Amino acid sequence: MVRVGVVGASGYTGGELLRILSIHPEVEVTIATSREFAGRPVSFVHVNLRRYYSNLKFTNVSIDELTSKCDLVFINTPTGVSQRITPKLLESGLKIVDLSPDFRLKNPRDYEVWYGVKHEAVDLLSKAAYGLPEIHREEIKNTDLVACPGCNATASILALTPLVESNIIDLEHIVVDVKVGSSEAGRKPNLGSHHPERANVMRPYSVEGHRHAAEIIQELSYFSKEKINVIFVPHAVGAVRGALATCHTWLTSQNIDDNTLRRIYAKRYSGEPFVRIVGEGLFKYPDPVNVIGSNYADVKAIVHQGSGVVSFCAIDNLVKGAAGQAIQCMNIMLGIDEKKGIDTPPLRPI
Repeated sequence: MVRVGVVGASGYTGGELLRILSIHPEVEVTIATSREFAGRPVSFVHVNLRRYYSNLKFTNVSIDELTSKCDLVFINTPTGVSQRITPKLLESGLKIVDLSPDFRLKNPRDYEVWYGVKHEAVDLLSKAAYGLPEIHREEIKNTDLVACPGCNATASILALTPLVESNIIDLEHIVVDVKVGSSEAGRKPNLGSHHPERANVMRPYSVEGHRHAAEIIQELSYFSKEKINVIFVPHAVGAVRGALATCHTWLTSQNIDDNTLRRIYAKRYSGEPFVRIVGEGLFKYPDPVNVIGSNYADVKAIVHQGSGVVSFCAIDNLVKGAAGQAIQCMNIMLGIDEKKGIDTPPLRPI
């Protein structure tokens, strides 16, 4: 049994980690931290987990306790926290799955540009595997530090990767529109998440430059080896969960039709346990309503007016966009069946 700790366990993503780990047959959660709720039972915050963690209480973060009671630690903290504690945990021999942004970008200068901070653990950036299994499975398998992608980045990269790899689109003109539910903003309320201000909205935000754009550019450049230019704008919508990436690109190759695109996506994602290619039927295009509660990503691409391609990816932002993908990475790191604990069907209706 693998002993697992969750640092930052009281928020929505922390709750999803605990929920999914509660049914994982090869994992025991030994530590769940929360500064706000230290000393309280886990079920005090995550009422849905009553009976699953009857003896587990939130604690403050203790490096000594984590190193003595855990084999692997999920870190789910605000920007800047993980880069201070991860080096100490790695030195003690722990494996780390980091859901914060702290190790996602390879270039330390990018943290100053996108996050306004100087990175404090630059030597670990090259060692961290970007935690998108469909792209970096081998790196994840052979590292002790995984940096899980942001939810917007996950959906965007999965939608665009087959097009970039196939070298059929203009890499200098890519437009990404992601619509995402309110749970992306986390558990702490603010004016924008206050229900009368948030319900029924369709609101663009971070238009001047969202941080997830850096991940999209980095990962697409990984395939293209060329300059990538992405305009990325997320939109807050009235849903609680779910993210839908709609990506607009322009063709550089001739004789591309919908059947060609379907074959490209089918070949790229063949054998991927959590990527589904949407066909015809009642739902002709990916829709988050069909993946909620699961680790699935639904994708599709179509030719638009003969000269462009519109590609889509729908995920649950808290599962494939966060906790589920983190556990998928954990399974790969530990040599466990990749689907273990997360091979569950989506909820429907929601």
